[in-house]
Amino acid sequence: MYHVVTLQDAVTAFADFMEPTNAELDAIEQEMPVILADVDLLDAHITTLDRTPTELDVRRIRRARRRALAARVALVNRAAGTSLPGGAA
Repeated sequence: MYHVVTLQDAVTAFADFMEPTNAELDAIEQEMPVILADVDLLDAHITTLDRTPTELDVRRIRRARRRALAARVALVNRAAGTSLPGGAA
């Protein structure tokens, strides 16, 4: 009989490189408004999957799409503002 065993220690072994760095956590924190806006947009779309969207659903999707776009624009503007040395435009 052939026994199949798992390598639990190899899979769950702790190593320093497995944890996110502070820079990665900061990047996630900066992108969090975009992530949350995308979640709201997906939620608006998911609610209309099994039915015909009403006018209220269409408005909700439109508002969520605008919020997601605004969050992306704000993130890009923040990133562009930090990458230009000397205040050059």
